[in-house]
Amino acid sequence: MKRPIDDFARKLPPLRRSDKPRMSNDHLIIFAKNLIPGQVKTRIARTVGNERAVEVYQHLLKYTQQITSRLPYHRVVYYGDFINPDDGWNGYDKRLQVGNDLGQRMLNAFCEQFEIADRVVIIGSDCLTITPDHIRLAFDALNQADVVIGPATDGGYYLLGMNRLYPFLFENMPWSQPELAELTELAILQNGLTFERLEELTDIDEWEDYERAIA
Repeated sequence: MKRPIDDFARKLPPLRRSDKPRMSNDHLIIFAKNLIPGQVKTRIARTVGNERAVEVYQHLLKYTQQITSRLPYHRVVYYGDFINPDDGWNGYDKRLQVGNDLGQRMLNAFCEQFEIADRVVIIGSDCLTITPDHIRLAFDALNQADVVIGPATDGGYYLLGMNRLYPFLFENMPWSQPELAELTELAILQNGLTFERLEELTDIDEWEDYERAIA
């Protein structure tokens, strides 16, 4: 049952326990796109053009770096197209997303990190209201619950975490559709697991989202 806490370019081989010393039992995955005009923030680009959309996403990346840079977790950036060694993600492990859709890419990233981690949380790089406290709350929630989810106002989620790998969370899900978070929670319950829900936040997908966020 859920216990909301709202009251408040290369595929690298999987890590293995014998390959790398454990740095932290808690791993934070950050999904990031490369700053390629026409491939980032395409809905924003329809309103203000590709150049401005790249600037918006660069702002989002810098904000995500800022809020995660001092967290006490092993941090791993997963790039969408190629690994960029000189983009400010200093002190982060760097990997490449692998898979045909978002679900496969997320599943592969979780699989890789669970080779050496006990708890794994993933966030995107699209939210200007997520804070370090949201991420800390997510890891804390995994002390009691199997899964933690941070729902987004568009029906998706800005954060997902689990205390072991649950592949069904990435299978046959409506990616980028408004029922994603709801169906993810339903799948958790149908599989006899528990989850906690974080505060609902807004991802920056439209130009109006960005204007409201920076106002």
